[in-house]
Amino acid sequence: MRKNQRGITFIGILILATFIGLFVYAGIRLVPLYLEYMNIAKTLDTLKLDMTSVDSPQSIRVAADKRFFIDAVNAISAKDLEITRDGAAWVVRANYDADAPFVANISFSVHFDKTVVLGVAGGA
Repeated sequence: MRKNQRGITFIGILILATFIGLFVYAGIRLVPLYLEYMNIAKTLDTLKLDMTSVDSPQSIRVAADKRFFIDAVNAISAKDLEITRDGAAWVVRANYDADAPFVANISFSVHFDKTVVLGVAGGA
């Protein structure tokens, strides 16, 4: 009489390890992009808390540039921020795409978008 098969074969282990390895490698390539986005989001949130009275877009760019330098943000610069006026408040938007090479000619493209409101409406 035939016994039931138990366990996984060596080829099955190799296939499973390959798939797990691809996902781990994808995570290794994508994590730095998300960490840099979190630094950018933290910078914009800090601007929202620190800048209660803003008189010009230039003062926002200078403050953002200082924080980007401290946090070593390279994905965007302060001049890439979209700064618009909304009544008595300023709307600051960081909207950008980041690419991470994966294997050969395959790469990941990730879109990031963070918006904060500074000034009168930002404090509410």
